[in-house]
Amino acid sequence: MPIDETLYVITGPTASGKTSKAVALARAIDAEIISADSRQIYRGMDLGTGKDLADYGEVPYHLIDICDAGYKYNLYEYLRDYHEAYNDIRSRGKNVILCGGTGLYVESVLKGIELPQVPQNKALRESLEGKSLEELTSILSQMKTLHNSTDVDNCKRAIRAIEIQTYYQENPHLEVATKPHPIENALVIGVDIDVENRRRRITERLKTRLADGMIDEVRRLIDSGISPDDLIYYGLEYKFLTQHVIGETTREEMFRLLEIAIHQFAKRQMTWFRGMERRGFHINWLPWNLSDEEFVQQVLNLRQAMKQ
Repeated sequence: MPIDETLYVITGPTASGKTSKAVALARAIDAEIISADSRQIYRGMDLGTGKDLADYGEVPYHLIDICDAGYKYNLYEYLRDYHEAYNDIRSRGKNVILCGGTGLYVESVLKGIELPQVPQNKALRESLEGKSLEELTSILSQMKTLHNSTDVDNCKRAIRAIEIQTYYQENPHLEVATKPHPIENALVIGVDIDVENRRRRITERLKTRLADGMIDEVRRLIDSGISPDDLIYYGLEYKFLTQHVIGETTREEMFRLLEIAIHQFAKRQMTWFRGMERRGFHINWLPWNLSDEEFVQQVLNLRQAMKQ
């Protein structure tokens, strides 16, 4: 397929099969894949983030395994690294696919926003230390509209979000720089999976990853010097597995709580995507159980319709 300026976006909730669909499309249109997953950037966090690197085969991927576990990567860094990867792929005459389920990353790319680097505010952090998550959420909600509770699913994230909003309020001239400039050449595909099948696949996948050694992965990360608190910061698998490894929960409790949390996370993802649609982004939803060939053909049909 000839190179065009379209940015192909493959998104959807966890366990919908996004990666395999994106890989099939990449092979068909001579593309490389940029990840839009906020946790797959970390080295050593493989089973817990569902990297499934074998699925990529010979298809090049970007923004996976670019940071050490324990690091606190942020949206500013993601947008910076996304543009670097995008320009690199284009410079080699390849098409680009953005694939992932972190709605904040996907929407920020589509908005075309650029963010300044926000420094740490030690005095502010000290003033917020000791406040409950509920108190921090209340403070943040007075500063910005909270589209998704993943902004504030723990105190560290909430404090950082307040720090960023405070910086913007103290530097109003940045508002012009961060004003969205939506890109016009994006084809956004959502992988649509019904709740029943999504829940089934989440449970099956969780059992498989535990059998493959996900608990041992967390033990290795802790043994390498990463603090349990830093792993808990990443949420979901790493939160509940770490709590189990350090003796706070039994294996049965860990499985039950983690399974519930992943189901809730998938629901929040869908809430974000529906919010994107309300905010003016058109998502073309295609069934999760299409064959790779059918999926690729429907994407190409949608691309052709865009050109007309």
